[in-house]
Amino acid sequence: MVKAIIVYESKYGNTRLVGETIAEGMKVPEMDITPKEVREVKPEEAVGYDVIIIGSPNHMGQQVGSIKKFIDRLGKLNLSEKYAAVFDTYMMKDYEKAVKKMEKQISEKIPDLKLALPGVSIKVLNMKGPVAEGELSKAKEFGAKIVQSIPRTTE
Repeated sequence: MVKAIIVYESKYGNTRLVGETIAEGMKVPEMDITPKEVREVKPEEAVGYDVIIIGSPNHMGQQVGSIKKFIDRLGKLNLSEKYAAVFDTYMMKDYEKAVKKMEKQISEKIPDLKLALPGVSIKVLNMKGPVAEGELSKAKEFGAKIVQSIPRTTE
C-alpha cells in the first residue's frame, strides 16, 4: 500500500477543499491518503509516507509562512525514495509563483525528494472563495496524475 499525505494551510477553506479534491482523484485501492492541516502535522511524520503533497494559498506571489517553515523542516529529514507534489490557490494572474517557489524550495532544501509532476494552481474567485467553476475537476485530475506518476508498490 502506498501512503500519501496532503499537507495544506487553509484560512477560509478553499485550499482545504482543493486538497480533499486532490485526495478524491488519488483514490485507488492501493493508495492510503491522509489530508491534514499543516498545524496538525509534525514534519517527522512525513517519513512514514511515500508521497507528500503540499498546498498553500498564494500570498503575494509565494507560499504562506507555515508552509515555507514546514518545507524547511522536511529538509532535515531523510526523504530519499519519497515523492512530492505541490499545489496552490490563487486569485490574481501571478498565480504560478507560489507553486514555482514551493518547487524551488523543495529542490534546494530536500534534493532527495522527487517531484512526481509539476504543481497545479487552482483559481478562487475571492479571498473567502468559492473555488472558481471547473477548477475542482482540475484538482481531481491532478490527484489522478500523481497516482499515475509514482510507483504503486513499496517495499
